[in-house]
Amino acid sequence: MSIAREASKRLFSKPSTLRYPFEKPTVPSGLRGIPVWSMENCILCILCQTTCPPAAIKMTPKGPDAGIEFRLDRCIFCGECADICPKKVITMSDRFELAGDDRSKMVYSYKKTLHIIPEEYCVRSD
Repeated sequence: MSIAREASKRLFSKPSTLRYPFEKPTVPSGLRGIPVWSMENCILCILCQTTCPPAAIKMTPKGPDAGIEFRLDRCIFCGECADICPKKVITMSDRFELAGDDRSKMVYSYKKTLHIIPEEYCVRSD
């Protein structure tokens, strides 16, 4: 008899779930979403690449193409890259809606802007 009473009670009460995607949930603080880089302070130390368990980060530390390639389809959102970064340029955002049907759109490239000094400003020690 208690099962019928519980069923009738739940039948006329407010649902405990949200009608997602029409109703958006509140994002709790500390949610580990997609990692985001702030490249102006990045020193390209390669620590984030070496600590990433699924190898979702690939770095090019030298040359004009210096930067980071981040593969969202490999990331497990563990936050190890953000924890080990010495300059704290990696932050875990609160973006959690990351589904997609094209893997080429899941690759993010962050480039380091190199400031090259023209030769006329360089002092030679001949």
